Amino acid sequence: MSTTDTVVTEESATDRWSDVRDLPPSAKLVAKVLDYNDTLTQSELAEETLLPPRTVRYALSRLEDEGVVDARFSFTDARKRLYTLGV
Repeated sequence: MSTTDTVVTEESATDRWSDVRDLPPSAKLVAKVLDYNDTLTQSELAEETLLPPRTVRYALSRLEDEGVVDARFSFTDARKRLYTLGV
């Protein structure tokens, strides 16, 4: 890998998180957990982040407003939504 490739990779990683940079710490944490895990429900996010469900719900709404997170309904349980990082 050349120096140019390294710089381009670092710049794309920086641009990837530019939408999240100004959000609250809880939203950043939720985004990072979704980065490590492919798809999670709100309750799974609360377990992984150790944040209260209400805080996770707020973080997800902020991330959805920024267009960083994609949400869809679960086919196994229509009451639940599955969240994926869309960055």
